[in-house]
Amino acid sequence: MGTTHSFQASYLHAMTRELLVAAATPHHIAENVAEILVNANLAGHDSHGVIRIPSYLQSIADNRTQPAAEPIFIDETANTLRVDGGNGFGHYTARKAMERAIEKAKEADMCGVTLVRTGHIGRLGEYAEAAARSGCIGITTNGNGVKDGGNIVPFGGASGALGTNPISVGVPTGDDSPFIIDFATSMIAGGKILFAQSRGMDLPEDCIVDKHGNPSVKTADFYDGGFLLPFGKHKGYAFSLLMCLLGGLSGNFDLERGAMGGQFMLVLNVSAFTPLGAYQDGGRAFLNGIKSIPAAPGFDEVLVPGDYERRSRLQRLANGVDVPDTTYQEILEWGEKLGVSLSEEVVETTDLERYE
Repeated sequence: MGTTHSFQASYLHAMTRELLVAAATPHHIAENVAEILVNANLAGHDSHGVIRIPSYLQSIADNRTQPAAEPIFIDETANTLRVDGGNGFGHYTARKAMERAIEKAKEADMCGVTLVRTGHIGRLGEYAEAAARSGCIGITTNGNGVKDGGNIVPFGGASGALGTNPISVGVPTGDDSPFIIDFATSMIAGGKILFAQSRGMDLPEDCIVDKHGNPSVKTADFYDGGFLLPFGKHKGYAFSLLMCLLGGLSGNFDLERGAMGGQFMLVLNVSAFTPLGAYQDGGRAFLNGIKSIPAAPGFDEVLVPGDYERRSRLQRLANGVDVPDTTYQEILEWGEKLGVSLSEEVVETTDLERYE
């Protein structure tokens, strides 16, 4: 396992913000993106955290990401919203879209959202959790597929046609540990491969095949034309197709190429169906009942979705976040390119307060 460096969340946030601002990102957008990336690290999902900074900065340099773009609500009804991200930071667009969707769901009981021109939006659980903390059930999906390319093979196929096509769902429980599911429909997320590569680690078995279709655990085989496998064989494959079809509600499809995909959100106001307080009490009692089941051999306890993220956040806020040396060296190189000092002096009082 490669060398790592441990940093406090406040420093990671400040470092990310300063780099993005130096790359022509407005301060308020940089703050949002930094918070979402660091939240992913704190939740234990390092594949969607600050490890992404070098690729985002390169995307700006290549003019693929427009760092100052503001999302535009291009079409609205009482229960729907279409958002154009302007090829800016997907994190910022998705956060603004979810905030507006929650407002609309509070007014009209539910809201469906499609997003276009957003790019990578980061950890989907960020947005589902925002809905849950507002007393709503939030669903966020991202799917892309095309017959002539992709990183994931369809079940029974010999070449890639699909993205990792994740889904996240957040359900309120009335406490600081909402129910959150967040997973790719591939065996592992693509970011997990990037993270394993940065740490010099092998991948779990039965997750990828090399370009010849042979099983492998080597990240190099994936980056040399290999493919990810869908989870649960035909079941994960079916879910992956569904993510594409939901994303296609954005109008992002190509008949000639057989391509479809995009991001979709759905927010349900719990109070429109049943009193929120009673629902949250019932949900927590139900989940606690599941957790009270005796652990099987080889396990310490039964957990439910959301437990891991809460524990990780508490532990990492106290002890810091480990960043692979390879990632940190890339970040330092970008600091030199952009003329940004990455000393601890970049941390502001508001950064410290944010992560108390």
